[in-house]
Amino acid sequence: MIWTALGAAAAAVWLYLLTFRGGFWRARIRDDDAVSLPPRALWPSVTVVIPARNEAEHIGMTLRALLDQHYDGELSIVVVDDGSADDTARIARGVAATLPAWRPVTVIQGGLLPEEWTGKLWALQQALIRLGHESRSPEFILFTDADIYFQPDALAPIVARAMTDGLVLTSLMAKLRCVSAAERFLLPAFIFFFQMLYPFEWVKRRDRSTAAAAGGCMLVRYSALQAAGGLQAIRAELIDDCALARLLKQSGAIWVGLTDRVASLRRYATFAEIGQMVARTAYAQLRFSPVLLLFTMFAMTLSYVMPPVLLAISPASAQAFALFAWLTMALMFQPTLRFYRVSRGYGIVLPVIAAVYLGFTLRSAYQYLRGGGGAWKGRIYRPAA
Repeated sequence: MIWTALGAAAAAVWLYLLTFRGGFWRARIRDDDAVSLPPRALWPSVTVVIPARNEAEHIGMTLRALLDQHYDGELSIVVVDDGSADDTARIARGVAATLPAWRPVTVIQGGLLPEEWTGKLWALQQALIRLGHESRSPEFILFTDADIYFQPDALAPIVARAMTDGLVLTSLMAKLRCVSAAERFLLPAFIFFFQMLYPFEWVKRRDRSTAAAAGGCMLVRYSALQAAGGLQAIRAELIDDCALARLLKQSGAIWVGLTDRVASLRRYATFAEIGQMVARTAYAQLRFSPVLLLFTMFAMTLSYVMPPVLLAISPASAQAFALFAWLTMALMFQPTLRFYRVSRGYGIVLPVIAAVYLGFTLRSAYQYLRGGGGAWKGRIYRPAA
């Protein structure tokens, strides 16, 4: 009876996720649907803000891609060198010196990190402080990272969507690199889990509290950000993109979707590198709560790990439920695998992939208990009081 109950519970979880979780698994909320572009004279001004810490490998390509945008409005860029120990600032200034004045690039040397701020948010804040001293503020701010590549036709549709739908935040989840064995095995599942946590269909609905964004590409209406209290209101957040989405959804509509036009340049050659990326914020996602950590361990074990275990050791009455759960999760994973153009066979090994992510989550909690939580590029962050 215990085996049957566990199998039935796992099957019930996947039946719920299949039918009542906003259809997240279909991966249909994307930027490739038709968006009407406004006349040239109506394009708003956009300032791109890029926080960069030790990004000499990527910053040049990111800047050139942004400056090659097919965008008819005013476009300027502010790069904040966040205490880099490499040639990030020199490369950024070198790119800026070769460009026409009508798309200016300003490179700011970031100041010391205040105790109550996280590094990325403080870098962004310094750019906003500078913009606040200018005679005319931009209508939109595009927050992006120094390792993000934009196709030439990427920016215009984002801005057009924001204008057409009256959005205060428009975000695209930059397509992750899936070349190495570790990337192909783990990164599509990262996107699958993100959509499960924050169904994109729910994010765009005003009658739902679900709010999410992807930090690599966030177009923010500047006036809405100021009215919401600015980045000061979320200054201690480790998961800054979703925190910004929660803040702005209180004042207007937001949208997040998948894209082929914006891509991450960052390479993860090993499983350990991906593990560190996940462990940096996994425990923060659980609000540093041991109770939520235990619940997550139980939920992921029941949903992902238990179905293949039950098929191996349980009686036939439980195996039917377990088989349903395992096949359902494998089929639900297919649209994300297809979007990332990796083998559909990863759907069958999703229980193993989920177990690896559970290990990353436990590592994240362990790091915090050891005083090393949130470690990223030489900085360690602790939970805010």
